[in-house]
Amino acid sequence: MKPIITLAGLMLALTATVVEAEPIVIKFAHVVAEETPKGKGALLFKRLVEERLPGQVTVEVYPNSTLYGDADELDALSKNEVQLLAPSLAKFEQYTKQVQVFDLPFLFDDLDAVNRFQKRAKGRQLLRSMEKENITGLAYWHNGMKQLSATKALRLPSDANGLAFRIQPSAVLESQFAQVGAPTKKIAFADVFASLQNGTVQGAENPWSNIYSKNMHTVQPYITESNHGVLDYMLVSNTRFWYGIPHSIRTELEGIINEVTYAVNRAAEEANQAHRERIRQAGTSQIIELTAAEREAWREAMRPVWKEFEPVIGADIIKAAQTVNRKQRD
Repeated sequence: MKPIITLAGLMLALTATVVEAEPIVIKFAHVVAEETPKGKGALLFKRLVEERLPGQVTVEVYPNSTLYGDADELDALSKNEVQLLAPSLAKFEQYTKQVQVFDLPFLFDDLDAVNRFQKRAKGRQLLRSMEKENITGLAYWHNGMKQLSATKALRLPSDANGLAFRIQPSAVLESQFAQVGAPTKKIAFADVFASLQNGTVQGAENPWSNIYSKNMHTVQPYITESNHGVLDYMLVSNTRFWYGIPHSIRTELEGIINEVTYAVNRAAEEANQAHRERIRQAGTSQIIELTAAEREAWREAMRPVWKEFEPVIGADIIKAAQTVNRKQRD
């Protein structure tokens, strides 16, 4: 005699299957300390996820390159060995040249302009520009606007002529300094202080928080508050993994990411302002504030870089970035 399957029995079996389902595991790896805005953001993401999706999603955070480092983290993401990363935007040039828009010098007036661009259609478009490479952007996390530090006062573009500057690997940044007659050297961030101290390079570009945390202000007597470019991160996931998450859970995760992004970006700006003040109080560096005319002179000197990279970035994206500076059109 065949067993009779009742509706109650079927429902019980289905319930047991759901209960026994393993939680989704998200490994979140990054290369900075837990005390940084990015590090704190990763921990906040973990806390909120496990509070709101208990038993459904588990987050494992690996700071300070303890799981993967700069050189191999994106390869690990493509293989789904890690599910969340937040690399600097410069790391994505090998997948899409469009993100080079953030390196274009003096394109954005200030951080508010950057925020407007990142929230609008073209900025959101860049988050999806690498999906053919199995990389989905989820949010932009700030580190801060870049300032120019050097062994001499930089008020006008001609002041940089002949000084060697440390840069991240970036064709845009090479061209940026070439416009003002300044050679460049690609040096790992961990080695920047020593390179400035021993004279290998005479200048660098960094947000206030990087300058202060690495004591660069003690070996750079002048810092020009140029706000000439943005050093940001993109929070990314493995595309197949991300869209494989059940819709209801993914929607909740997206809401959490929005909350965490707001917290990270606010903390980054607060840190930059606090570190600027600490540098000022230390008295080891003179902070140079550019007049409107001086800043415009820098912009005009470096504007050819925009045109040079327009074919690979896209005229539409550069135009959209210029538009956000016109606050009256918001």
